[in-house]
Amino acid sequence: MSAVSATAPPPAVLTSSEIKRRLRRAEWRGRLKAIGLVVPLLLFLLVFFIIPIGRMLWLSVDNSELPGTMPRFAAAIQQWKPEQTPIPDEATLAIFAEELQQAAEARELAGVARRLNTEVPGFRTTIMGTARRLPQAPEGTWAETFVSINSDWAETESWLLMQRAASPLTPYYLLASIDLRMGAEGLTTAPADQAIYRGIFARTFVIAGGVTLFCLLLGYPLAYKLASLPSRIANLLLILVLLPFWTSLLVRTTSWIVLLQQQGPINQFLQGVGLTSDPLQLIYNRFGVYVAMTHILLPFMVLPLYSVMRGINPALTRAATSLGAHPFTAFRRVYLPMTVPGIGAGCLLVFILSIGYYITPALVGGASDQMASWFIAFFTNQTVNWGMASALGSILLISVLLIYWLYIRLVGVERMRLG
Repeated sequence: MSAVSATAPPPAVLTSSEIKRRLRRAEWRGRLKAIGLVVPLLLFLLVFFIIPIGRMLWLSVDNSELPGTMPRFAAAIQQWKPEQTPIPDEATLAIFAEELQQAAEARELAGVARRLNTEVPGFRTTIMGTARRLPQAPEGTWAETFVSINSDWAETESWLLMQRAASPLTPYYLLASIDLRMGAEGLTTAPADQAIYRGIFARTFVIAGGVTLFCLLLGYPLAYKLASLPSRIANLLLILVLLPFWTSLLVRTTSWIVLLQQQGPINQFLQGVGLTSDPLQLIYNRFGVYVAMTHILLPFMVLPLYSVMRGINPALTRAATSLGAHPFTAFRRVYLPMTVPGIGAGCLLVFILSIGYYITPALVGGASDQMASWFIAFFTNQTVNWGMASALGSILLISVLLIYWLYIRLVGVERMRLG
């Protein structure tokens, strides 16, 4: 054994450069492993979050129907100056006639007609009827031919509509989602009988704000009580708070329909104890929306509050009272400020979830209680107006980002991290 040890070569001595090289290699291997672990999450976010949101933002300004179907006319009509001539020149009208007939024969005109009809109701009939009656060659000029087919072509506003539709991008959907119109006279407010979207967004924010306030009023004392209990009892009660998460949203909503209807248990109880003589209207109105949404979203308020309150040392309030402060003063001056991160996180979470609610207001609310998400679903599923649906969704997204920015400004980055 000793002979073998004596003849073994001595271990190689590493130079400082070799040590540095091996350390860099080990660091790179660690970075590659970290990147490999993060790549699946990044791909998931890219496919299911970033791309859909980007697609939604693009559809809110996309205006490719007419340029894609009649490219030569789209290029020609953009050169027309309405302040010089009331309608385009003969060369532009000839291109329009040719491509209009080609689009009708190829059955590609429906998309263009639908796009024009969203901006001017009834214009679908105008363009489809013109395509059917348009001759191969005019008897006079093309201007006379178009006007003879439909008098709308004598109006400058009709050709301004075609010019706006010829641009590959349009602000129409975004403007319409805030009740603005772009016409010959410039940017104007929509007529009173058509200006509905500002009221819809106001209603959405009012309902979301009300639900957030009710969740805060109910969730704060509940989280406070849970945080003051022993961990064994608090964990058991926390399971009851989380119980709604284990039930389908649709089941919870329909359960409130059963409870709040005129012949439901709540109305029967109120009549049985003599508080009311007739059944109360507790469903299909704003009251039903508030009750159902508050019940569903209450855990999202309790959990952030509870996590912050559990980290607050109760000795701080006891020290304040021992120094002569009233219990309410100790709560207001010591305990409440330390729960601000939990309040901010809970309110932000509940409010953002509320403004996107669709099923609950649709089932328990009335016609005047539908939120913006209902109209997004309407444009998506019934009228197939992806532009308006994307514009309304974009407005909600921008609103959420503004609210989040205000939250960071008011609560602070550090408090948000701790909350």
